[in-house]
Amino acid sequence: MTTKSAAAAARATVYGYPRQGRDRELKKAIEGYWKGRVTADALRSTAAELRRTNWRQLAGAGVHEVPTGDFSYYDHVLDTTVMVGAIPARHREAVAADALDGYFAMARGTQDVAPLEMTKWFDTNYHYLVPELGPDTVFTADSAKQVAELAEALALGLAARPVLVGPVTYLLLAKPAPGVPADFDPLTLLDRLLPVYAEVLADLRAAGAEWVQLDEPALVQDRTPADLNAAARAYRDLGAPTDRPRLLVASYFDRLGDALPVLAKAPVEGLALDFTGPAAANLEGLAAVGGLPGKRLVAGVVDGRNIWVNDLEKSLSVLGTLLGLADRVDVSASCSLLHVPLDAAAEKDVDPQILRWLSFAKQKTTEITTLAEGLSRGTDAIAGELAANRAALASRANSPITRNPAVRARTGAVTGADARRSQPYAERAAAQRAHLGLPLLPTTTIGSFPQTGELRTARADLRAGRIDAAGYEERIRAEIQEVVAYQEKAGVDVLVHGEPERNDMVQYFAERLDGYLATQHGWVQSYGTRYVRPPVLAGDISRPEPMTVRWTSYAQSLTSRPVKGMLTGPVTMLAWSFVRDDQPLGETARQVALALRDEVGDLEAAGTSVIQVDEPALRETLPLRAAGRPAYLAWATGAFRLATGGVRPDTQVHTHMCYAEFGDVVQAIDDLDADVISLEAARSHMQVARELAAHGYPREAGPGVWDIHSPRVPSAEEAADLLRTGLEAIPAERLWVNPDCGLKTRAWPETRASLENLVAAARTVRGELSGA
Repeated sequence: MTTKSAAAAARATVYGYPRQGRDRELKKAIEGYWKGRVTADALRSTAAELRRTNWRQLAGAGVHEVPTGDFSYYDHVLDTTVMVGAIPARHREAVAADALDGYFAMARGTQDVAPLEMTKWFDTNYHYLVPELGPDTVFTADSAKQVAELAEALALGLAARPVLVGPVTYLLLAKPAPGVPADFDPLTLLDRLLPVYAEVLADLRAAGAEWVQLDEPALVQDRTPADLNAAARAYRDLGAPTDRPRLLVASYFDRLGDALPVLAKAPVEGLALDFTGPAAANLEGLAAVGGLPGKRLVAGVVDGRNIWVNDLEKSLSVLGTLLGLADRVDVSASCSLLHVPLDAAAEKDVDPQILRWLSFAKQKTTEITTLAEGLSRGTDAIAGELAANRAALASRANSPITRNPAVRARTGAVTGADARRSQPYAERAAAQRAHLGLPLLPTTTIGSFPQTGELRTARADLRAGRIDAAGYEERIRAEIQEVVAYQEKAGVDVLVHGEPERNDMVQYFAERLDGYLATQHGWVQSYGTRYVRPPVLAGDISRPEPMTVRWTSYAQSLTSRPVKGMLTGPVTMLAWSFVRDDQPLGETARQVALALRDEVGDLEAAGTSVIQVDEPALRETLPLRAAGRPAYLAWATGAFRLATGGVRPDTQVHTHMCYAEFGDVVQAIDDLDADVISLEAARSHMQVARELAAHGYPREAGPGVWDIHSPRVPSAEEAADLLRTGLEAIPAERLWVNPDCGLKTRAWPETRASLENLVAAARTVRGELSGA
């Protein structure tokens, strides 16, 4: 450990903080505004109070420099699009008429105008709005939001650092606008964008910013020499002016690799680097470039994406090594704390033994400030904290909660044959067509139907004891009856039971699997006002009893049409949970897959002929660097096949994926060996259908024709046009008709109208194919 004097400059900071508030006040205010129950001024007031609360919490915990600009009504990449004036042409009129309504129109669309495409933020479950750019894009600076939020923090007497998406990452995340050739490279707009960033930086300096953080996480991916040259040019130009704030360039989620020497040489005053997980290699990389003499290093040594307590002594060791590699070393989380819940102390129902293992945003802030104090004043200054931390780590390592010998014996006995269907696809397809008797272009939905206020109230009433289990089940039974009857009337071919009993597609199963822990208040933003409570993988996983058979069988008893059994796949169960960090992910995936295999077998035995195992997170969890992908895809696809490999040939296995760059995993999609895959395609104009065709995908597919993340109702002709586009890539005998994703977040009126238009579109195109 270094001396106290050598580390005296260490400070604590964070890159971002959860936006929603303790009771999801932001969600409620925004959705109230959309429904006309909350005024724009009231929404702005709620947002301002949440920002002040966050900053005061951070400062009160000992954070020396709070972030500003990370707060967002919907998405920080969309905020960047507004900041640089890259408003799509179809939204300019709405933005000019009312900036707030225009902002939400870009995010959600309107009945007349489609929203921006949405996809995952690197390998997280956070969704961002994809910038649409073209050779005619004109950038103009609008720093109002960034300057106003900085002024709010400074008025509280706080040291504040605005945080912006960096220009290189912004362009690398963008796509060609509609009508622009697909081979257009948004990075060619860099020289046009940099003066706008320089103007924003100057505005922030004039408003009192001493430092500004520019986030460049895209540089941790495999980048071409042209990309690296663009990064060098960007920070050469942004670093040139003398009337600017000091610049801190941040990266996270993985190692920088070849981009590290580029940024180390750039004329900026500091770098913020991740030193957790695979990004731990940044330590070696930093030493290889000779460190950062004369510069500030913000060291992300507390994992900002998972919820386990930090190993303080290990982190102090890393920080001590870093002291010799930079002029000043400050302490932070590895990335924004946006990706974890707010406060573990709110979890009153969690076993106290397990609770001491958990660290949410507020606890991570304390870990960061503790590490900064230990780095500055020596370990004696934090002796009590270190002792408590050692005890928590030992408690977890030695707890019987984390290990189940029977589960480990079962996973150890798995063979390759367990992960293979008994017959090849061509033979299975023939058996399934004969068994199911479906028409050409069969229609279905992805699984969930609207989760009404009445359903949520019924769940709350059950938890509070206002109704008993029998009363709750009667409400669920009535909802399933309504959903099944509606689908029959609408003409849907393969039905679903609507999932009224499910609170979330991961949490529902986690609450029924041994080894998982569900939280009550662990909300994390997925997109916009959509928050989820990722469960915690605390121990070895097993299924004590069937989880879905009862309600699926009940739905099937109401109709002669096939009803899909609906499960969440092993990779998604991991990706949308907080996973164990004490064993390989592939081992955990096998445990979950075996639990799901038991459920699949019970569904089939109960007469379910179509079983969907959703894997929307397969692409999301893909390692950011190519070198790590083969091993990941091997265990990920193997886990899916292990879950589904035991069914009969005439049982049709479906899977589903949404909001990801599917072209990156098309071979893995093939390797799943599912009989049918449904995918998001409406916002991306059937791009995935073309990608499947280019790969030679041999099975059935349903690229979505209805964007369910927007409230707009697509017309029957619009859906038919998308189907016709899909038919250019996928033969009619292998094409399904479905929405992009589940309907849980939609209201019943738009669901009825959209689904009826979808069925009408299928009938229209069937008629065209038959010549009728």
